[in-house]
Amino acid sequence: MFYYVAGGHIIKGMKYFPCAKINLGLNVVAKRADGYHDLETVFYPVGIYDELDVRISDVPGCHLDIEGVDYLCPSPNNLVVKAYELLSSHYALPGIDVTLAKHIPTQAGMGGGSSDGAYMIRAVNEVCSLGMSTDQMQQYASQLGADCPFFITSQPAYAEGIGDKLSPINFSEQSYPLEHHNLILIKPDVAVSTREAYSDITPHSASHNCREVVESMPISEWRGLLTNDFEDSIFVKLPILKAVKDAMYASGATYASMSGSGSTIYGLFPDTINQHDLLTQSNISQYANKYFFQFITQEAEDRH
Repeated sequence: MFYYVAGGHIIKGMKYFPCAKINLGLNVVAKRADGYHDLETVFYPVGIYDELDVRISDVPGCHLDIEGVDYLCPSPNNLVVKAYELLSSHYALPGIDVTLAKHIPTQAGMGGGSSDGAYMIRAVNEVCSLGMSTDQMQQYASQLGADCPFFITSQPAYAEGIGDKLSPINFSEQSYPLEHHNLILIKPDVAVSTREAYSDITPHSASHNCREVVESMPISEWRGLLTNDFEDSIFVKLPILKAVKDAMYASGATYASMSGSGSTIYGLFPDTINQHDLLTQSNISQYANKYFFQFITQEAEDRH
């Protein structure tokens, strides 16, 4: 909690850091009667963060300022504002001013918007002393988006249903928490429509359940077993994504995949590989120097 003086008044507020996520495997297993799809995936938080500055205001409603991007959906459609409006229909809330500084890439399959909305629920709960439990916050978050409940705790989780049914993950000794590996993420300047991505999917049971792979197998055995069903169709439409994934493996990745329905490609690299060499002498250097690139060490992940 922090306090600052504005116009002679002491203002109560807090700062939060919504994190990104990647999917360790993503299998679309069935289409539901309501038009949505059932899936199986492992959500894993990663150390790329937006900044959410939340302050109590004398002016009713939620007022959102966004920094760091040229365009984001209009404030009334932003999940930060929707989170406030959802809670305000159940609680008597004060006015709130929010400044959102974006660092997580948009349309990247990394859950940036969902994370912002979920962290707004956490923020309002704390700043306004609502006393909601984790379960209550997750129930509200599920009304914002399928992967929003995950970000209420931002802990690794196995997700079922439309992504809202969560259970803890017990990593194997060889993979927890991504043992002896660093994470590299590259997002080319292309966007993937989630609606279009699902329209090209034929649901089917996974040959290998992603939870079982992550919990029982070392990372060195994930390739070919831990799959993302969206890759086949999206790589045809956007071959740059396949090129980046292939470059990850050619540069020494133990495992590489697309996150969500794209368009971020991530690779898990042994922590013995030098970042400078990857940026200057490997197959991914041409992409790392051109597109969004993030190198996250295991030490940084341990601080998450």
